[in-house]
This record gives sequence, structure tokens and C-alpha cells, in this order.
Amino acid sequence: MDEHIEDHVSTTPSAVTPGTNFMIPLSIFASGVLIALAVMYSAGGTPRPQAGVAGVVEKVSNAGGMREVSETDDHILGDPAALVKLIEYSDLECPFCKKFHHEALAPLINEYVKAGTVAIVYRHLPLDSIHSKARKEAEATECANDLGGNAAFWAYVDKVFNETPSNNGLDLALLPVFAEGIGIDRARFEECLESGKYADRVERDQQDAIAAGAQGTPYSVVIASDGTKMIISGAQPYAAVKKIIEDALARK
Repeated sequence: MDEHIEDHVSTTPSAVTPGTNFMIPLSIFASGVLIALAVMYSAGGTPRPQAGVAGVVEKVSNAGGMREVSETDDHILGDPAALVKLIEYSDLECPFCKKFHHEALAPLINEYVKAGTVAIVYRHLPLDSIHSKARKEAEATECANDLGGNAAFWAYVDKVFNETPSNNGLDLALLPVFAEGIGIDRARFEECLESGKYADRVERDQQDAIAAGAQGTPYSVVIASDGTKMIISGAQPYAAVKKIIEDALARK
């Protein structure tokens, strides 16, 4: 089993809050709760984030524009050969992403990832218009990966989600401290982060999210072994995620 799984995500699951919307206002009933939306942002014709919430599970998606999962290019938690993959598009300053990461993905890891049947793939979707710090935080995770490998990447993502109060509340001066705390040389990390060498990588992930049909964060695409894509939009509870995973595992 992947050595990077054991210590990933330790927060105890609790109630889930739906996610942040960024293309069109939505108003959706999810599990009997009306959830709503807010204001659109755009720049140069490219879809941009908007404050709001969304939550819906769609069994068959048209996320055909997303890039293929790559063992060498993606951040994968679990067995890269797992039957089912969940691609998580996330913003480190989004409170709904934080909840989904801890409350839905933690039990998913314990039940499926450690068993080798599901792998999680992390891709960046910083909502610049409302979370101006998220992009630099995303670059910081890439520097952690550069200097410490895949295990360091996931440990760093966990650390940011654990420590940030969300909604641009994290002091960016803590980013090198977090790196040092997981065993990365602070000076080398600061040099990497200040260079902006991973800005293009973060932007590529954001554009991939748009191509995949993302309308908010968190946004996840579950890929079954037969290639069927199913989307999980918003911070859905684990029961909803589990249902999609079971459906994906049954498609052989």
C-alpha cells in the first residue's frame, strides 16, 4: 500500500457544508437543505469565481475536457492503479473545501484508499477573486512536493487545511514554517516559493478544472474503471460520496 496514506487527514468527520460557486448563481436543494449562491466575477472572457454555495451529485458527467490522470505529473494518494480515481479540484482558502477534505475524504481514505480500490488526485482551483492568498498557497504545496516528494505534498495540504481559518485568513508568513515543520529545508522552500516557478502549474490546474466543467469548489470528478465520469459538486457528505464510489466500482 502507498506509504503516503497512513498519516493523511486525521480530523474527525462531522456535518458537511456545501461548496463555493464560481460561474453562475445556483440554488439547489441538497439533502432537504436549500443552498444558494452569489456574485459573478470574470476577466478577459475566462470564467472566474464567485462567492456562493453549491451541492449536487451527478452520476454521469460531461467532464470530457479534463486531462488524463498521470502517475508522473499528478499528486496521487493511494495506488495509481486503483480501479477508481477521485480527482479533487480544491482551493486551500475555501471553507467548504476544508470541510470536504476532512469530513468526506478522511473516511474515504480509511475505507477505500487504504484498501487500494480508490486513489485520490489533487488539483488546484484557486478562487482568485475571493481568496487572493489561495494561489500562493497552492504554489507552496508544489514547492513542498519539489523538495520533499509526494508524501510532503499531501502533508503540506493537510497542514494548510488544518491551520487556515479559511476565507483568506491564513498569514502567508506561516508557509515556510509549515514547510520546516514537515521536514523541508526552510531556506530552499523560501527560494522556491519566491521564484514563482510553479505559478504555471497552478494555472494549468485551474484551466483544467474549467475544462472539466467545474462551477465551484470543491469540485470532484470520479472516474470508474470503464472510463465513466461522475461529478461531485460541492461539499457533499460522505454518504453521497460513498454512493458514487460504489457505483463507480460496479462499472467494470
